[in-house]
Amino acid sequence: MKYIDLFAGCGGLSLGFESVGFKLGLAIEKSPMASETFYHNLIKPLDSDKSWKTYLNQSTEKKIETGLYVGETITLLENEEFIDQLKEKLPLTDLIIGGPPCQGFSMAGKRNPKDHRNELPWQFLEYVEIFKPKAVLMENVVGMRRRFNKHNEDSPFQKIKKVLESGVGNSENSPQYIVQELQLNAMHYGVPQHRPRVFLLGIRKDIAEVKSLTATTDIWFSSNFFDGNIGSPLCPIPTIKEKDILSVYDAIGDLYDEENRNLKYLNILNKKSAFKKVIKHKKEELSNHNLRNHSDKIKKRFRLYQYFSEQGISTKVFNIASKYNATSDKVYYHEIEKALVNAKVPALSPDDMVIARDKNELIDTVLELATKKHSQRPLKAIEPSPTVVSIPDDVIHPTLARTMTVREQARFQSFPDYFEFKSKETTGGAMRKVDVPQYTQVGNAVPPLMAKVIAQHIKDLIS
Repeated sequence: MKYIDLFAGCGGLSLGFESVGFKLGLAIEKSPMASETFYHNLIKPLDSDKSWKTYLNQSTEKKIETGLYVGETITLLENEEFIDQLKEKLPLTDLIIGGPPCQGFSMAGKRNPKDHRNELPWQFLEYVEIFKPKAVLMENVVGMRRRFNKHNEDSPFQKIKKVLESGVGNSENSPQYIVQELQLNAMHYGVPQHRPRVFLLGIRKDIAEVKSLTATTDIWFSSNFFDGNIGSPLCPIPTIKEKDILSVYDAIGDLYDEENRNLKYLNILNKKSAFKKVIKHKKEELSNHNLRNHSDKIKKRFRLYQYFSEQGISTKVFNIASKYNATSDKVYYHEIEKALVNAKVPALSPDDMVIARDKNELIDTVLELATKKHSQRPLKAIEPSPTVVSIPDDVIHPTLARTMTVREQARFQSFPDYFEFKSKETTGGAMRKVDVPQYTQVGNAVPPLMAKVIAQHIKDLIS
C-alpha cells in the first residue's frame, strides 16, 4: 500500500505506517533540518553532512523520484509537470497522511481549493482531490477542534471534516469520505506519555459503503473505550489497559548517567525496562543522549524542585521569596514559613545531596534561589511523561539534577533507539522561529507506536 506524507516532520507518523507494511510514495517537509532526519532513517542512511547537502542540491524531479521533497507543499501543486510525475509514480495512492497547521482555516470557496492555496489545510485537501486516496488521516493539537464561539464559526477541524464529507473539489468525481473525528491519547496506545491529539480519519465513501463502515456523529475519545464505548468501526481501540499505562521509568529506566551508576536510588532502574523490549533497543552506544550542562546554582534549584515535588510543596513559594527579597517585608517571610511548615528536614534530593539541614537553612535556600520563572517541573517517575514539547527547558529529570536529553524525550515519544535525530541539537532566540533542531523534531512528531496502531487499523479497514 502506497501513501503520501504531507508536513512529514522527522518521520514519526511515517515510521508507524512503514512498520505495518505501508510503502512511502512521497514525503513533503519544508524544514531541511527535519528532512535530514527523515531521509537518514526512512530513505537512506547518511554518511556525512556533505551527502545531505548533495541531496538538497538535486533537482525537484530527482527528489520526487527518491521519495522526499524538501520544500513547501504548494510548490509541487503549482507545477503541473511535478504533479504529472507524481501521478505517474503513484497511479494508485492508498493513503494521504499529515498534520497541517490549521489556524485561520476558512471555508470560503470550498468547492475550489485553489482559491485558498495560501492555507495549508486546503493544500492538504488539494492533494486528496488529485490522488483520491482510499483513506485520509489528518492530525493536530486538541485546540484545533475548539469552536470559535465569538464569531459563531465551527472549529478548523470541523470545517475540514465537512469538506471531506461533502466532496473535495468541484468536479463530478470529487472524492467523498466517511469521516470519524477522534481524540486519542498516546498513553492508551502503549506510549509512556500523556499526549491527547485530535485526528480526522476518513475512508473513501465507495469503500465505506461496500464494507458498511459508519462514523459516530460526534467525536470519539480513546478514554471512552474504558467506559465501554467502542465508538464506530473507524475508531482505533486502545492497546493497553488503564492499569498498565507506561511510566517515565518504563521509558528511561535503563538509561542512567555513567557517574551515577551505583547510587542507591538508581537500583530500581537496573531492572530490564518493559518499554525497552517494545522499542527493541539493540545499540550499545546510544545516539542523541548528550547530557545537558548546568551551573551549580541551576543544579541546586533543580534539586529543590525535586524535593518540593516529593513533599507536595508548591513552587509558588518562590513568588513569595521574590517579594520578600524586593521589600524585606516580614509578612512575606512568615508566608514562606507557613508554606514550608510540613517540609521534612534535613531536606535531601533524590540523588542524596543535602539541600538544607534544618528549616532555617531551607528558607535561606529558597530565598537564595528565588526566581520569577518557576515553570520547571521534575517528572514523576511512576507516571507517564507529560506532553513532550519542542522546547525541553521546563522538564527536569525525576532523580538527576538536569533537564532531559533528546534520546530521553524520544523514548517518551516511543521512537526506537535506532532512530537517529540529525542536524543541530537545539537553538535559541529568533532562530526558534525558523530552525527545527532535534528537540523540536521530537516534540513535533506523532508518536510512532501510536501511529503504528492507527496504521494497522486503517490497513484492516481498506484491505
